[in-house]
Amino acid sequence: MTVPTAPTPPATDLLADLPGPDRAAAEAAAAREGMLTKPPGSLGRLEEITAWMAAWQGRAAPKANKVQALVFAGNHGVTAQGISAYPPDVTAQMVGNFQAGGAAVNQLCQTFGVDLAVTALDLDKPTADFTQGPAMSEAEFNAAFAAGAAALPGGTDLLCVGEMGIGNTTAAAAVCLGLYGGTGAEWAGPGTGLAADGVSLKAQVIERAVAANGVDPADGLGVLRALGGRELAAMAGAVAAARHKKVPVLLDGFVSGAAAACLERAVSGALDHCRAAHRSAEPGHDQLLGNLGLRPLLDLGMRLGEASGAVLAVGLVRAALACHSGMATFEQAGISDKD
Repeated sequence: MTVPTAPTPPATDLLADLPGPDRAAAEAAAAREGMLTKPPGSLGRLEEITAWMAAWQGRAAPKANKVQALVFAGNHGVTAQGISAYPPDVTAQMVGNFQAGGAAVNQLCQTFGVDLAVTALDLDKPTADFTQGPAMSEAEFNAAFAAGAAALPGGTDLLCVGEMGIGNTTAAAAVCLGLYGGTGAEWAGPGTGLAADGVSLKAQVIERAVAANGVDPADGLGVLRALGGRELAAMAGAVAAARHKKVPVLLDGFVSGAAAACLERAVSGALDHCRAAHRSAEPGHDQLLGNLGLRPLLDLGMRLGEASGAVLAVGLVRAALACHSGMATFEQAGISDKD
C-alpha cells in the first residue's frame, strides 16, 4: 500500500490513556487454576500464559479462536551502504511470495489456524539513509504508525506481529543503540547472512546513524522515526492499537522487539500486554529482551522474521488455554484435593 500523505494524527495520540489489565478477570482465572486436577503451579509457564491472556482480554475464560498475524514490509535507504547480503528488490519479491502462500509464515499460519495479512508500505520509496539524517519525516512516521494501527481487525483474540524488509536488522540495531547505548558491535548481527567483515561494516553504519541523528534515548518515538523504518513504525502502531482493543500481543524477533521497545520507552508499561514469542538467534535480541524484562516463550535458534516465531508460539498459547478450560476440577472429577 501507499502510505497516505494526508495529515494523520500524531503517534503520541495512540499512546494516551492506555488501558490497564482487568484484575477481576485475572483473579477469576487464577481461582479456577487453583481448582484444576493438578498440583499448584505444575503447568509452569502455561499457567502464566493463561493469566496474561485473561488479564488483557478481560475474560475469566480467555480464548484464542481468532488469531491474526500482521506482517509489514518496508524498504530502507541505508541499504545503499552495503549492509545486507540481499538487494532491496527482495522485499517486494518476498511480499509476492507471502501473497502466493510460499513463505515459511504461510505454512505456520496454515498449521496453527492463524489469519495472515501482509501490508507493503511504499516499497518503491525507501526511507532516507539514516546515516545522513532521520529515516522518516514526522508525516511519514505518523502515516506508517497509523497504517499499522488500522491493520488490526476487530474481533481479534491474539495478535502476532512481524516484518519483512531488507536492511531492517540494521534499523533495529540502530534503534537499540539509540535507546540503550553501547557500541554498534554489541547490537549488529548477520541479519540475512553477512560474513564477519559485513557485520563489522554494519556496526560502523549503526554508530554513524546514531551520531548523525543525535537522538534522545528518552524519546522512544523520536528514536523510531530517526532510526527505524516504515515497517517498524507500523508494527509499533499495531501493538499500540492492540492495547486499546484488549488484544494480547506476541512479539516476533529482534526487529519487532526493537519497534516495540520504542513504545515502552515512550510510556512505561506500554508493553505489559505483550509477550516475547521467542529468542532470535540475531545476537542483539537477547540483550534487547533483557532490557525489556521479557522472557521468551521459545528458543529455537530462529532468525527469519516475518512473524514466524510469533505464529509458532500460538500453539503454546492454545495449549495453555485448552488445559485451563478443559481440565476437570477436583470436585468434578471426584478427586481429593490437597489438605
